Amino acid sequence: MPQVTERQVIDALRNVIEPDLQKDLISLGMVKDVKIDAENNVSFTVVLTTPACPLKDLIRTACENAIKHFAKEAKSTTVNMTANVTTGGAVAAAGQNSPLAKVRNTIAVAAGKGGVGKSTVAVNLAVALAQTGAKVGLIDADIYGPSIPLMFGLKDEKPEMMGKSLIPLEQYGVKLMSIGFLIEPEKAIVWRGPMISGALRQFMTDVQWGELDYLIFDMPPGTGDIQLTLVQVVPLTGAVMVTTPQDVALADVVKASAMFESVKVPILGVVENMSYYALPNGTKEYIFGQGGGSKLAEKLNTTFFGEVPISKDVRIGGDEGKPIVIGKPESEQAKVFKSAAEKLAQQIAIRNAGVGKGVEIEI
Repeated sequence: MPQVTERQVIDALRNVIEPDLQKDLISLGMVKDVKIDAENNVSFTVVLTTPACPLKDLIRTACENAIKHFAKEAKSTTVNMTANVTTGGAVAAAGQNSPLAKVRNTIAVAAGKGGVGKSTVAVNLAVALAQTGAKVGLIDADIYGPSIPLMFGLKDEKPEMMGKSLIPLEQYGVKLMSIGFLIEPEKAIVWRGPMISGALRQFMTDVQWGELDYLIFDMPPGTGDIQLTLVQVVPLTGAVMVTTPQDVALADVVKASAMFESVKVPILGVVENMSYYALPNGTKEYIFGQGGGSKLAEKLNTTFFGEVPISKDVRIGGDEGKPIVIGKPESEQAKVFKSAAEKLAQQIAIRNAGVGKGVEIEI
């Protein structure tokens, strides 16, 4: 039997197109460590743009089929998957001038009004990304109403100091910082705008975040001092907007989205929370209306990340410090959050590669 060559493998993989980036794997430099043993067993590594890539199985199958078709002498094909999270846009442009120079992507999770479950979405997105193997951090930017300590089960914990810097706490693979770690839980924060903005700046400049693939900001509702400080201090990869289906929430999130777009921060996608209640007979009760989130995403020319059903398990998980993606990973809510995290990573990778505005790939 003729020996398979590395050139045959490389040429075969030129026929595998990365669905998001619309180029072949070889041109993108995504194939490494090609090996062929004496019995024509082929192995190589595909370096994805994110460990949360929702298309990894599709890419793996396409690689196997390409070798089978264009290198017929191959006895077997082993496709190893790894990831190198990309950066781009304003974050890459800022480089070492950013206070978060070692952070590849920065994402604001925002809403136009309170009570829509924004922190729940931010927490579960962060944990879901970390579960894929990504390096993730989360800043509780809601200074007046910090909820991250409770939702991660760390309300009595305090961060350590190293020199003049704070060491972020870590839970479920996510590095964390919140004003709630620094003050007593019952103490009210009665600060004016400049003090609030100063606290947020310190969370970015005086915390040892290290290298991160994704740093998520759990924003307060609205378009106030915190939002303005964030976009002035650090370049943002983009924002995820959280809404519920009813008209009043949708109207407010449109205003919040306009604020981000006015400062050239792209809207990466929309998550609709409290979308419906699943009845015991299998039907869905759309308590707050139906389809608002998807219509909003269409209006904003962005991606709809999914509908999160109402469930007491989500509330219990938040109160007990165990997010739904950890506490009940097989629940419908956890599945939606995991899918939303994959779509978020997908949109970031597309934008970082400069391929249009980012589009959702259906498979």
